[in-house]
Amino acid sequence: MKQYTIYQIDAFTESKFKGNPAGVVVNADGMSENQMQIIARELNNSETAFLFRPDDDSCDGIIRYFTPTTEVPICGHATIAAMYARALEEDLCSCVLNIKTRIGVLPFEIDRSDDHIKIWMTQGRIEIEPPLSEDIQKKLLEYMGISSGEIDNRCPIQIASTGHSKVMIGITGRDRLNHLSPNLSKLKALSKIINCNGYFVFTLNPIDSDILSYGRMFAPGIGIDEDPVTGNANGPLGAYLVRNRVVDTKLDTFSFKGAQGEAMGREGVVEVVVSIQNQIPCLVKIAGAATIIFKTSIEF
Repeated sequence: MKQYTIYQIDAFTESKFKGNPAGVVVNADGMSENQMQIIARELNNSETAFLFRPDDDSCDGIIRYFTPTTEVPICGHATIAAMYARALEEDLCSCVLNIKTRIGVLPFEIDRSDDHIKIWMTQGRIEIEPPLSEDIQKKLLEYMGISSGEIDNRCPIQIASTGHSKVMIGITGRDRLNHLSPNLSKLKALSKIINCNGYFVFTLNPIDSDILSYGRMFAPGIGIDEDPVTGNANGPLGAYLVRNRVVDTKLDTFSFKGAQGEAMGREGVVEVVVSIQNQIPCLVKIAGAATIIFKTSIEF
């Protein structure tokens, strides 16, 4: 039997019971995949992160992520939560940790000032696919309950990824966004056809607003009916907006804040910075705060 330390942390917020909850096991060495899956299922967050000691000199540690039903390669809010927990457990000052994930070794930055901690996550390789076929788009909009007249014509419906892909769906109107009621079973079936589990519906705010985008993310194919605040949706959204010239690409960076969770009463904010070369997005970083809900231990 070994005692494991478990945190429940709300990410992308400093207010308890807002943002996106994630489980974190800070000392997961020795756990089997089955044990990790059982804990993720029991905690029943959209993702639970498991931290391991490094297995070679290329990294400062290893992280794995599980939804209640399956392992996923990367997760934004669970990374924010995991690095926040590690900063507390090890009483870390500001530093950069190179952490091995299923998509490679990524630098995660702990920015600490007194009791305030912000976590910066460098995301994976940017991939933006061509727009989905007209037939698939028609089915997708039907399953989402979105009419063609509600689509933001600046925003093609296509899959974007920085490690864990999402379908980007831009619409006009925040109120409409908050009243979507998609057919989750049909979206789940569609995920198998398009090989993408996440659907990120967003709307853009006026350019002078502090918040550029509001979004909702549905991923029933991996057991997540709706995710409150999604780092691996808001991050690729930034690259997507740059690639499609929806925003100014003449500078070498594009930064914005994306809000999510309003429809669920779990509001949170993701800071996004996109590095640009020759008007093409080349790197995405996201940042967020976090707060502890509880800390406990379990014996296996």
